[in-house]
Amino acid sequence: MSNFLTEHLIHRDDDFIVIHKPAGILTVPGKTEDLQDCVINRLLKIEPKTLLIHRLDRDTSGILVFALSKFGQNRISRQFQERQTDKTYQAIVVGTLEGEGTVDVPVVYDPTRPPLHIANPTFNKPALTHWQAIEHFQIQGQAVTRVKLTPITGRSHQLRVHMQYLGHPIVGDTLYASETEQTLMPRLCLHAENLSFYHPKTEQSVQFHCPVPF
Repeated sequence: MSNFLTEHLIHRDDDFIVIHKPAGILTVPGKTEDLQDCVINRLLKIEPKTLLIHRLDRDTSGILVFALSKFGQNRISRQFQERQTDKTYQAIVVGTLEGEGTVDVPVVYDPTRPPLHIANPTFNKPALTHWQAIEHFQIQGQAVTRVKLTPITGRSHQLRVHMQYLGHPIVGDTLYASETEQTLMPRLCLHAENLSFYHPKTEQSVQFHCPVPF
């Protein structure tokens, strides 16, 4: 537990900390006792000033930022809220996607099937994702595509739902892929690779990169 920060640290200064979140761990605690082990609780044991800024899904890996001061939390959180951050993800999706494109379809929570979300064109909050095919290959005989994903909005499960909406769910996705597609890889193949925002004190752009593990 004590070396979690050492193993996953990307950047640290007086106002914020950037880590590589591994797949399979929550960002914040869940509602039940068995879901209390999470990134923020691990960090709080090492750095009690840790404050939440944003989240990644439990099964998504990659860049995650926490504040170490109220000033840092307010300044960086506002950038996330006002879409002043630049984020890119990599994913492996089922099937062959060519070229690039955009999915502009709202994503909304489905109360009849928690924790699922669905694409709903009639919903009044936009969800926008740009995608670009990087390479094509096969996993266990299944054609797949490595894609770069750029979310313009930050809805829950947005990238996972948008890829399913295109007919190309993310490999290993236990919520939105078929049972066969889930077992192609031992994890959800979605990773937050790059993030940039303006430093809360210097107001200069800071850029962070976390290599893709799949």
